Amino acid sequence: MIKENFQYEILDLARTAKVTEGGKRLKIRAAVVIGDLNGKIGFGVGKGQDKSDAFQKAIFQAQKNLINVPIVNGTLPFEVRAKFKSSEVLLKPAKPGKGLIAGGPVRKVLFLAGYKDATAKILGVTKNNFTNALATIKALEKLANIYENKLKLKDILEKKKNGSN
Repeated sequence: MIKENFQYEILDLARTAKVTEGGKRLKIRAAVVIGDLNGKIGFGVGKGQDKSDAFQKAIFQAQKNLINVPIVNGTLPFEVRAKFKSSEVLLKPAKPGKGLIAGGPVRKVLFLAGYKDATAKILGVTKNNFTNALATIKALEKLANIYENKLKLKDILEKKKNGSN
């Protein structure tokens, strides 16, 4: 079911209803985050007739949406801020030994990604775990893209420097 070396956390479990001519159709929605505690994180949402069905679909979706995030000395390489709908998250690096200072779903996402020391603050107006987790994932994607581009730029500058000498 779940890949080897991966752990998971259920962020949200909710009943959803679709009103049709024949009445209400009830389903369960599960939001799950998975991570290997070493730089890989994924988020998935699944709907099903019961909890286990929704949970399995969410795990499968999370495995498809895995991203690699940079970890430098157990913390974030630099500060990043991201917004998703009405949720906004600020992630900051922390000194070694400080621990994870974050609340709710942000803490779960950072822990499963493998960060040991980080500070986070939910700046948005919503208290919805689902959107706060998605804002955190978006911030980590942003962080990964910027960090990767920074490393590529550093390599290009080094090649130019070595080639011109």
